[in-house]
Amino acid sequence: MPRTAHAADAFGDPFLIERLPLPRPAAGYAVQMLGSDRLLDRRSGDFQPVRSPALAALFDSFAAAHAAAGRWLDEHGGNPAEHRLSIVPAAFDETLERHVLIYGVLEEHP
Repeated sequence: MPRTAHAADAFGDPFLIERLPLPRPAAGYAVQMLGSDRLLDRRSGDFQPVRSPALAALFDSFAAAHAAAGRWLDEHGGNPAEHRLSIVPAAFDETLERHVLIYGVLEEHP
C-alpha cells in the first residue's frame, strides 16, 4: 500500500513538550485514539489500553509520533480527514506502572 504524506498538523498542531505549561511533567509524546483510553504502542504498532503493562507508548519527538500515527493510518485505511488520532503529551508513572495522559481526550461528548 502506498504511503500517504500526512500534513504536519494531521494529528494536532506540532508542539514541543518543554514549551507547554503542563500541570505535570511529560516524558514524551503519545498517539491517542480520541474518545478512548487507547495509545499507540511503539513496538507492535497497535493501540492498547493506557493501563496495559505491555504498552510502550512514549515517543521521543512529535515527528516520531507523527510518523507512527501516519503509518497506522496508512495501514488501517479510512478517510485521513476523519480519523480520530491525536498526538498528546504523556508520562509514565513508575509507582502505578502505567502511562498517564496529561492532555488527552477520553470522552467525545462532555
